[in-house]
Amino acid sequence: MSFWQQFKRFSALSIVVGFAVVSFGSLPAHAQAKPDTSKMPWMNKALSPDERADLVVHEMTLDEKIQMVHGTGWGVLRPPDPVPAKSNFAAGYMEGIERLGIPGIDLADSAVGARMAAYQSRYATLLPSTLGAASSWDPDSAFLYGSVIGRELRAWGTNMSIGGGVNITREPRNGRNFEYAGEDPILAGTLTGNLEKGVFSQHVMSDIKHYALNDQETGRTVVNALLDKKALRESDMLAFEVSIAIAEPSAVMCSYNLYEGDHACENDYLLNEVLKKDFKFKGWVVSDWGATHSTVKSALNGLDQEMPGDENYFNAPLKKAVEGGQVPTARLDDMVHRILRSMFAAGVVDDPPVRTVVDPFRGRDNAQHIAEESIVLLKNSDHILPLKASASNSIAIIGSHADVGVLSGGGSAQVDAPGGNAADPKAGGSGWTEHIYFPSSPLKNFQAHSPHASVRYANGADVAAAAQLAKSSAVAIVFVNQPMQEGMDAVTLSLPDNQDALVEAVSKANPNTIVVIENGGPVSMPWIQQVKGVVEMWYPGIGGAQALANILFGDVNPSGKLPVTFAKDESQLPHPVVPGLEGVPPGPNQEHKVAPFDVNYNSEGARVGYKWFESTNKQPLFPFGFGLSYTTYVYSGLTVDDAKRTVHFTVRNTGKQEGTEIAQVYVALPAAAKENYKRLAAWQRVKLAPGESKEVTLPLHPLSLTVFNTDQNGWQLLSGEYNVTAGPSSSDTPLKATLHVQ
Repeated sequence: MSFWQQFKRFSALSIVVGFAVVSFGSLPAHAQAKPDTSKMPWMNKALSPDERADLVVHEMTLDEKIQMVHGTGWGVLRPPDPVPAKSNFAAGYMEGIERLGIPGIDLADSAVGARMAAYQSRYATLLPSTLGAASSWDPDSAFLYGSVIGRELRAWGTNMSIGGGVNITREPRNGRNFEYAGEDPILAGTLTGNLEKGVFSQHVMSDIKHYALNDQETGRTVVNALLDKKALRESDMLAFEVSIAIAEPSAVMCSYNLYEGDHACENDYLLNEVLKKDFKFKGWVVSDWGATHSTVKSALNGLDQEMPGDENYFNAPLKKAVEGGQVPTARLDDMVHRILRSMFAAGVVDDPPVRTVVDPFRGRDNAQHIAEESIVLLKNSDHILPLKASASNSIAIIGSHADVGVLSGGGSAQVDAPGGNAADPKAGGSGWTEHIYFPSSPLKNFQAHSPHASVRYANGADVAAAAQLAKSSAVAIVFVNQPMQEGMDAVTLSLPDNQDALVEAVSKANPNTIVVIENGGPVSMPWIQQVKGVVEMWYPGIGGAQALANILFGDVNPSGKLPVTFAKDESQLPHPVVPGLEGVPPGPNQEHKVAPFDVNYNSEGARVGYKWFESTNKQPLFPFGFGLSYTTYVYSGLTVDDAKRTVHFTVRNTGKQEGTEIAQVYVALPAAAKENYKRLAAWQRVKLAPGESKEVTLPLHPLSLTVFNTDQNGWQLLSGEYNVTAGPSSSDTPLKATLHVQ
């Protein structure tokens, strides 16, 4: 019996009854009876969010304004700190103003699903990592991703998600890359923006983070990022600009690190000049937990809310600063206005969440759909895949607890597994540094797809035993993993725990070896020439094993493509060693183990990922945008409309199986731009039946065609010839044409 069958049969009653008792027996204040609103003009829904916010601010006392611009403590995140009475046991809480009908704000960690479900016997769907979901290159899938998070937070009675990571993969060993959407700012910004729109569609507020240049975990609270403003706006900040324009998020979370000498949460250039002025951001700036370092400087330079609070800077000290004239009352009013207008815009005042029961099966089905679009086929020699369901087949499954589950990412993105860690079941929530496996068994799903075949498992701890099982099997599938989490980076791109040796031993024993990778970011593959198949599964979520089995047995044709470049090894990277990691013992909380230091990103500037590899003539292991299919595609007929700045071409499925191709368009700017690399400018998922052709017309993203002019503080379209190419990946663009800009 599968996990989900068991879950339905034995746990449905306890889940439903347990959730009902918890949910309806302890309703948070903002879900209970509201005060009389008949005399509150700001409750008029015909008014704009800004008009409504102004009316509330006018009625507020100084103490009430101060109350809204800070949290109320670490609470459940740092026992034995007190948990506010009205809190919904989320990551943070802002006390509401009951007399004015303004609810509190529960801010929940929810990068890949809602965190800390176990605290109140709740359930949350683990979605694929956002880096994995970015492999779909699918804005609709990203919207679905966000809607699952919003739907389940709403069912919890929580009204704000603090997921929405859009830091680009500047450092491939970054421990939080799995929470982000890859290395290209246009792709990452588009997908994250649509994800946040999905959250917002459920009348749950959202944020986008970590603003800005929080590109590594090593020394994240002390590292000072150095990068010239042109390169900054064309890389890291471009991802934020795109996502904020799409999502219009409720908040932007400023990060721990410094930029050019000032902490991000008190950085006038980042917050006032760029975010609020250039991006025209209307929401509020919330600090990462403990990322506030001052009162007056932070308030004047753009921070609107300190979290989690602890009465450090934006409580009594801010009140004193306002009373003393160091912080103008108008600035405090602006801080409060931004929070209130976001609450009205999201609907959390007019339509507050009311606790109900999360539907785990709907969430699992959504997660599986996203995973099926996210898995990337990297190698398929001799057409070893898809596997044949045959009684004559024998399959060895080796390593990474593939008998019981799939790996998830850690830290504040860690979702609690139903029933506990499948690899080590025990009661309670997930430990910060624990490697949590979710109950989605590859072994059982492979057995279900090939019920008459011999499908056996070895854990891989005994390399000789694993090789022996592989030798006696027709096919060997080795699962390898790379656990990643907040607070620490990987030291190298190599797989940990001597897993490379396991793959090499198995591949020597069986020439028909396939490797499945569960990872948080790019990894090296010294055994790549010795194996026939490589499947990039990322952290695949609660439906991961089902999705993987569907792809490996051909029920689903893989369509995912890499949102990051895979280097052969660290020597190919702009920074062969993670900056600041020299001499530091690897492990949790690396941010606290180093003295303040600078990281000079000017060495690569805006040339992040594939742009770096192209500009330095380096050949990666796998290029950005790469991914195989069980069918083949041919591109033809590229034309460019200079006036409309659109491209037109044809994609044809030349194989015998239906598939979806992610067609990609790149642009190289004129010589005046002084760039020796191309930029992603457009893409589209194209679903094709065998033999079918489709014509594709795409607009070129305007920010892909421009450079940032620091003297004019704006984007500039250069005159000249733009080389336009199209094809299946950044390194394979057979179609060529020219865009002329006068």
